[in-house]
Amino acid sequence: MRKLSWLLPSKNGVINEKMSCVTAPASPEDQQTTEPLPAAEDRPGRWRRLRSFSVRVRILAAVIGLAALALGVAGYTAFIIQQIQVEARIDAELQADAEQFRQLHEVGVDPATGESFASPADLVRTAMERIIPTRNEGIVGMVDGKVRFTSPVSRVFLERDRELVEHLYDYAVSERASYTTVTTGTTTYRVAVVPVHAAGQATDIDGVDHEVAAFVMAYDLSAEKGVFSEGFLTYALVALLSLVVVGIVGWLVAGRLLHPIRVLATTARQIGKEDISERIPVTGSDDLAAMTRSVNEMLDRLEGAFRAQDQLIHDVSHELRTPLTIVRGHLEVLDAGDRDDVIATRELTLDELKRMNRVVDDLTTLAQAEHPEFVHPSPVELGTLTDEVYDKARGLGDRRWLIDARAEGEALLDRERITQAWLQLAANAVKFSPPGSVVALGSEISDGEVRLRMRDQGRGIAEEDIQRIFDRFERTDTSTPGSGLGLPIVDAIARAHSGTVEVESEVGAGTTFTIVLPHTAVDGPSREESTG
Repeated sequence: MRKLSWLLPSKNGVINEKMSCVTAPASPEDQQTTEPLPAAEDRPGRWRRLRSFSVRVRILAAVIGLAALALGVAGYTAFIIQQIQVEARIDAELQADAEQFRQLHEVGVDPATGESFASPADLVRTAMERIIPTRNEGIVGMVDGKVRFTSPVSRVFLERDRELVEHLYDYAVSERASYTTVTTGTTTYRVAVVPVHAAGQATDIDGVDHEVAAFVMAYDLSAEKGVFSEGFLTYALVALLSLVVVGIVGWLVAGRLLHPIRVLATTARQIGKEDISERIPVTGSDDLAAMTRSVNEMLDRLEGAFRAQDQLIHDVSHELRTPLTIVRGHLEVLDAGDRDDVIATRELTLDELKRMNRVVDDLTTLAQAEHPEFVHPSPVELGTLTDEVYDKARGLGDRRWLIDARAEGEALLDRERITQAWLQLAANAVKFSPPGSVVALGSEISDGEVRLRMRDQGRGIAEEDIQRIFDRFERTDTSTPGSGLGLPIVDAIARAHSGTVEVESEVGAGTTFTIVLPHTAVDGPSREESTG
């Protein structure tokens, strides 16, 4: 018996190739035509049409689109990975079958006869009897390039595909084992061909050619991949159902999230200049709640501006009506030929015009107090400011002027406005205190606050009147001249600095006004001083 030689698939010396199908060129009517890009003037129109949809619809479309894209990418990635794994598994099983064939050859004994294999054909026939093909796998035995043996348990009948058999001829008589992918009119195969040659020359000395047998194993690659592709049909149905669920939930969630905006729009349509007191309810602590609070704050500012405007009109008409009536009445009865009457009327008219001018200036100051640029804060040395106000206040009246305390340090405030408010308190102190009495001012920094005081020994303010002295044109003593706008101006200047005005008063003993401002500069000590 001659020794048989054969070649098996291995990393070295194995022909591993893939056959690609050639696709006929598409007919002209099937070829895709390239449409020109829309003109630049058409694109804004399309954008406007897109924006014509409601925000809820656009949000839902974006959510569904992103979800569909994510599901599609995930499914396609899993599909590609699965296909690669199928091909790798098929190659591994073909190598395992080839390994069984190799072991059978190494033993070299026919299990049926107990003797060595008489020919390559006997080895192939025995291997086919021992190796059982799996799902979508077929095996055949070829001798001299022709199919001689078939498997009765094979799931795939390779011998029936004549195109495949013709293509495998060259591999079946070659000197090497090979892997290859063959595409025929029936399907696509992944094939392993292991040829077996008799030992010695191809032709004996008697001139007779010796046979070449080949063990052929092939998987129906399309059918094997199709088994797993069916699972992705289920995935597609589940993904479609998931998109429906996402659409329903997204529609409800988007509606809930946009509810504050709808309420905002409805409230904005209902709010007018005549009634701007309505506010939008704030729920939660998210971005929409922050936006709602911002809109409510804006409405507060608008309401304050409208109220200030109405108040200004009312105050002007209220305060200017009396002097205008007085001027008009005296002018109507004026005797132009009476020099004394003309001089008296002139003096009265100038006095009333001066009073109207002061009222207008005060009302203008109050109107400007609502403007964001009413004050211009800058670092101010409080000790120096205290001395300056003291020097200016001493000319307001014959009083015993004192400085109770002088703060040492800087504060961020508007020097001119604070001086105006402080001097207004000094003027009030002079107005409501007797000559020679003590009027003291002082400044200090404590507990993160700047406190600017004005103390007098006047008649004092009743407790029930303290709440209304900061209202416009309110006066507790109508016998004392004044417009009733001084303290409202002081309060407006304090509020413009994010501060307040405190009042401590005792009837018959005097009053102390304190402007309290937040201290944003470096704290400094205060020293007690008294100056006569």
